[in-house]
Amino acid sequence: MTELGIRLQKARIALQLSQEYVAQQLGVSRTAISEIELGKRKVSSDELQKFSVIYCVPVDELLSGHPVVLPSHVFTRTFNQLDEADQQEILSLMEFKRMMKERKSV
Repeated sequence: MTELGIRLQKARIALQLSQEYVAQQLGVSRTAISEIELGKRKVSSDELQKFSVIYCVPVDELLSGHPVVLPSHVFTRTFNQLDEADQQEILSLMEFKRMMKERKSV
């Protein structure tokens, strides 16, 4: 198995998806998925992008094996560390920003 194949297999299993289902989503045979996971078949860039969407894992993370920290994850983690009053203040600011943006687009 290749490292990419292992990561793809782990991502599929974590989501409890069958090879058949993934194959249908990619427009390939179940055998092709098996060969990819076993490292017997290369993955095209188009297929890699589709794997990324199906598994909700960034392409960079699939390729490198290192988690990619997205800004939304950083925000969520930081937001959850705040007390309730601070969280409410941030939510109010976000709502204010959204309303201002809507006014500009009118």
